Amino acid sequence: MISPPTLDLDYLMETCRQAGAAILELYDGAIEVQRKADASPVTLADLRSQAIIADRLRQAFPQVPLLAEETAEQAPYAVRRHWSEFWLVDPLDGTKEFLKRNGQFTVNIALIQHRRPVFGLVYAPALGKLYYGGPAFGAFRLDPDGKRTRLPEGERPGGARRIVGSLSHHSPAMEDYLAEERRRHGDIEFVQMGSALKICLVAEGRADAYPRFGTTMEWDTAAAHAIANAAGRRVLRWGSTEELAYNKEDLRNDWFIVE
Repeated sequence: MISPPTLDLDYLMETCRQAGAAILELYDGAIEVQRKADASPVTLADLRSQAIIADRLRQAFPQVPLLAEETAEQAPYAVRRHWSEFWLVDPLDGTKEFLKRNGQFTVNIALIQHRRPVFGLVYAPALGKLYYGGPAFGAFRLDPDGKRTRLPEGERPGGARRIVGSLSHHSPAMEDYLAEERRRHGDIEFVQMGSALKICLVAEGRADAYPRFGTTMEWDTAAAHAIANAAGRRVLRWGSTEELAYNKEDLRNDWFIVE
């Protein structure tokens, strides 16, 4: 079993950067989009990023299984159920934001042990920001200028309660939640953002909560979940005090809230 504090952080960061560079090579050109069985988009950038990550993780950690978004069907639950430890990867989280070219997409790499995320990296290649950490490691943000900040950055200054939500997915349930928040707290600020950056915003202390009422997959949340936990935040099943769990037979997450 890997001890997160002993991980080769430089190697994992370079893995993120190489995957991000492969994505950015395709960012400004014509992007061919295919549709998966669930109608969600997949591009050559997703596939190139995943190939780089899979190759580098298998080189460095040949004993640790890998579950990635674009090859999830290759690891049926009959096999996965015996995994006590594995890498969980989303090579391009926020494909819709990538297609919109708004910069709000990420490379997500998480280490799962006994169904919990113990370490994660979330890299936003277009923004040059890299978040990483886990409960036994601490949570950090590395900026493009090389500045390293421990998360959370500090108490958020007073003002309206800040709620972060999806840029591409809105729902009646979110409207009901926002209405209840306004009733309880008065004015609120609602910030829309793409990909795992929403969870990272809460981990930074720049937002108070991120509720998600809709379908997400385990690879969408795991890396940022580890970082949020390390920053003193929790990623709870909606209406529960239980944290999201991983390596379920059904890889879809329940509704959840980060706070």
